[in-house]
Amino acid sequence: MKTDWHSALLTRSTAVDKNYKNTQNVRRFMMDQCGEHFRFDREFMAWIRDDTPKNLGDVVDEWQRRQGLAT
Repeated sequence: MKTDWHSALLTRSTAVDKNYKNTQNVRRFMMDQCGEHFRFDREFMAWIRDDTPKNLGDVVDEWQRRQGLAT
């Protein structure tokens, strides 16, 4: 089932599919999970869309790892 990236209720288990978009909904989810300092950059956006199966939990974990915040 195709995710509506603009309005879907996003969770850590939401699959990142080929229709993924960096929407305000995704930004809100990421800021909620990662904190107010969350930002997308080109390298990170390319990693999200690299056709490797992942979910939003993986995306959160990778951002935190890149920031040195991984637990």
